[in-house]
Amino acid sequence: MNPIDPRPLYARATEQAATVIKTVRPEQLAGPTPCTEFDVRTLLSHIVGGTRRIAVIGEGGDGLAVRPFADEVGDDSWTAAYDEVRARALAAWEGDDRMAATVRVPWGEVSGRHALSTYVMEIVAHTWDLSEALGRPLELDPELAEFSLAAARHALPAAERDDYTPFDSARRAPEGAGLYAELAAWLGREPLTA
Repeated sequence: MNPIDPRPLYARATEQAATVIKTVRPEQLAGPTPCTEFDVRTLLSHIVGGTRRIAVIGEGGDGLAVRPFADEVGDDSWTAAYDEVRARALAAWEGDDRMAATVRVPWGEVSGRHALSTYVMEIVAHTWDLSEALGRPLELDPELAEFSLAAARHALPAAERDDYTPFDSARRAPEGAGLYAELAAWLGREPLTA
């Protein structure tokens, strides 16, 4: 795994996610996403809930007790809900001690550095999912995709995945694909638009 401090990348990734979330229009909430089991509303719920989970982990709490969905958020409150929870997550991971601490995440006990690096990958992947669902409203940061692709290949080294893995088996990225398309393909996703 990349030994760099994931906190600045996580901050940038959450800022990017917040920017894309602000572009969601009410009529898009029921639309499909590359996460075939999620529509836009469910994806937003998972983004807020997953960020809440990593905030609780960063605070030293039991993140596994936190449901990774935010069903209580109203359709007109996604931007505010995400801004609030991402501020909480960023504050929770400020201390250097959190990087070395052993934390419990859905895939086991790992260092805080490893956990947050994987959550960079998760928010970057879900931001791409959301961007695809919305028709790619903004240009996404390629450095975040590069880091996330390395994190994804570290966390999910085998291309074939079982039913217990939260990502589908890897797909072949198109020839000359950009970093986001490579990340999406490694995580078993396909673009919604050409």
